[in-house]
Amino acid sequence: MAAFCVKRPNREKKTKERITMNLKIYNTLTGKKETFEPLRHGKIGIYVCGITAYDRCHIGHARSAVVFDVIVRYLRAAGFNVTFVRNFTDIDDKIINRAREEGISTEELAEREIAHFYEDMDALRVRRADVEPRATGHIPEITSLIQRLVDRGFAYESGGDVYFSVRRFPDYGKLSGRNLEQLMAGARIMPGEKKADPLDFALWKAAKPGEPSWESPWGKGRPGWHIECSAMSMKYLGETFDIHGGGLDLAFPHHENEIAQSEAATGKQFVRYWVHNGFVTIKGEKMSKSLGNFITIRDILEGFHPEVLRLFLLSKHYRSPLDYSADSIREATSALGRCYNALREAAQIISSSFKKQRPLPTHVKESAAFILSLKAKVASAMSDDFNTAQALGYLFDSVRCLNRIIEGARKRPSCLYGDLLRECCGVISEVSAMFGILQEDPDRYIEACNIAALHASGLTLEELDSLIEERNMARRERNWARADEIRDGLSQKGIILKDTPSGTEWSADL
Repeated sequence: MAAFCVKRPNREKKTKERITMNLKIYNTLTGKKETFEPLRHGKIGIYVCGITAYDRCHIGHARSAVVFDVIVRYLRAAGFNVTFVRNFTDIDDKIINRAREEGISTEELAEREIAHFYEDMDALRVRRADVEPRATGHIPEITSLIQRLVDRGFAYESGGDVYFSVRRFPDYGKLSGRNLEQLMAGARIMPGEKKADPLDFALWKAAKPGEPSWESPWGKGRPGWHIECSAMSMKYLGETFDIHGGGLDLAFPHHENEIAQSEAATGKQFVRYWVHNGFVTIKGEKMSKSLGNFITIRDILEGFHPEVLRLFLLSKHYRSPLDYSADSIREATSALGRCYNALREAAQIISSSFKKQRPLPTHVKESAAFILSLKAKVASAMSDDFNTAQALGYLFDSVRCLNRIIEGARKRPSCLYGDLLRECCGVISEVSAMFGILQEDPDRYIEACNIAALHASGLTLEELDSLIEERNMARRERNWARADEIRDGLSQKGIILKDTPSGTEWSADL
């Protein structure tokens, strides 16, 4: 997608210039949209917090994964060399507790759930990150970073634990907008903790009987949750990098603590742009494992095509809450089906042998012009804080234009339609690839939808054929009430009947 607009500097100038583009990103750190400029010429470093590997992923995890997948795809399409890092937390309290419940090791549990993560993400066409580090594989980097904090007076050892001293870092709270007085209101020292101040957080936890542990200058133990992301992101992207992402629920305390420990250790700005996606909700309530109201990716994909879930997750601006419901998934299914139907009909016309060279009507030329401007329109939407909702709106408008061209070709065939539709479909396919949708063969996709609809209806193919024959008989006998009753009953089951010169056809209600 090289046509995405990127302004490159004059190569003849000797001064070092950066590649710039008309991209604005909402920065959680400043609370406003800012013009994006990469730290290094033509290169972007992105770190996104990955999963804690103790359970199957739900669609809240899918939203973060799909959002940042599209952001990375877009930035690469715009000509940037992107280094994308996404971590796995493979040791923490949740993993230890779940492994103990199941009677397996933490390593076995983490390996299993990371494999499940890849299974789900591969189905959703979420591309692998360039680097996918695990906490347990970076113990030397973690302990080294903690030692720097101890040496600089920002951390202290207490009974084998090491804590970060929040009050020593004057900018604490700058990401979340919270002050120390607000934080103190709910701060507690839990049983077993040896910290000097309720606000302090653990960088290293002393080993407990039966728990995994590693050697450190403070004795055997394991890393706290927050320190792993600082150590791994700085190893692969440097002490300052461009974009750090994750779900909004991570802004505090996780990302707030990342900033504090990283900047205290280096004396440099840690991250320049903080990008947080909104929650997936059910009836307005945040979906989470702790609330027990989550739906796993695996469960969704048992009944819907992965592209349907991708489309649903991208249908709202990434910072907005996204409410999951059966209706919203059906809407995404229908929207995708209309697109595939249009692409299938276009392919049929492209393969036809129209011999007459009739001039194309004005409305057809206008529709084609809209489609051919799609890449520029999508670039404009995505450059405005990655507005996938608006970008997809332009894509669906283009499909409507494609249908107008198809209608023109059906009414007044011309050999000029073949090349025009081929070019228009090429643009639609190129743009939709960035969103990870419309990548199936239309015939195979629609056939799969028909099979799924028949299965969901509870009917066998023989029973459906019998109902269609009964309806045809009723129509021949002018029993319109019975014919309509059968048609409407099938429609309620998600099956649409279409009467054609060659007979009655059925399809899924797309």
